[in-house]
Amino acid sequence: MTNKPIKVFRGDYLESTHEFHAAVVDRTGRLLYSYGDPKRLTFARSSMKPFQAIPLIETGAAAHFQFEPKEIAISCASHSGEAFHRETVLGILKKIGLSIDDLQCGTHRPHRDEDYRALIRSGQELTPLYSNCSGKHSGMLATAVYMKEDPATYREVHHPVQQRILQVISEIAETPVEEIAIAVDGCGVPVHRLPLEKTAYAYAQLASGRSDKHPEHDEALRIIRDAMMAHPEMVCGTDRFDTDVMNLFPGKIVSKGGAEGVQCVGLVEEGIGVIVKCEDGSARALGAITLKILEDIGFVKDIPDKDVYDKYRHPGVFNMRKERIGRIEADFELQKA
Repeated sequence: MTNKPIKVFRGDYLESTHEFHAAVVDRTGRLLYSYGDPKRLTFARSSMKPFQAIPLIETGAAAHFQFEPKEIAISCASHSGEAFHRETVLGILKKIGLSIDDLQCGTHRPHRDEDYRALIRSGQELTPLYSNCSGKHSGMLATAVYMKEDPATYREVHHPVQQRILQVISEIAETPVEEIAIAVDGCGVPVHRLPLEKTAYAYAQLASGRSDKHPEHDEALRIIRDAMMAHPEMVCGTDRFDTDVMNLFPGKIVSKGGAEGVQCVGLVEEGIGVIVKCEDGSARALGAITLKILEDIGFVKDIPDKDVYDKYRHPGVFNMRKERIGRIEADFELQKA
């Protein structure tokens, strides 16, 4: 049997394997546990959205436009394009006096087949509202409008909106700006590359609502954390990991996944941040890896809904008839720092 940490079985036969890296960090920045390389330089992709939303709070834009908690939550979201997601983003655009045409996130089909079929039946166009990043983009636009900056160029790296985000990430992740590599995310805005342990550190601060070295961010961290936990349905969507895990452990965990096999969580009471990065970019084992880590560090004690928990902790392999014909196993031991 292979010693790979993630094994994918078809029937009882090993078919595929995955490698991953992980870091578990407390809110002082101390590495507690790791797997693989905790210093691996990684674009955490959409897992950075809660930190990209900090200037929305700190500039005063959210207060000025009277953002509700659900609107702050969707500003941190990779949503599924469900009706309530689209309505919330549209509500933000109306508040700030802009329209769907001002969103520069591009578009893609909604996450759920039933939502896509409903769109086809309606005969309507697929618009940027359906993009899973439309909430983040509407939050960036709100900041630009409030600060009287050009909303037409808000996603460019040298725009004040993006420069404020870069500075915040530098401070929260305790990484100099010049050491943060920048590329372009799937939705067209800058994305930031950090060592895994630095992103986990950022999540530890988000979860605890406190930054010892930059207490000026405390209020924004708490507002964003509380909004995400109060409205997990806005952060992701129906039958998806981020939403389900925050509902499983209400008020105790903040969760946000990212493309290319990234998952981040923050534990509120413990002040601990966790990041997982699958080396090959696959996301299919992320839930199993993340929940096993949470078990191993003692977070998971009582499971209120075992069916929902097991869907992610012990994921199946399914055929096109939706029959379970295999399984994914997470088999690894964390290294204590």
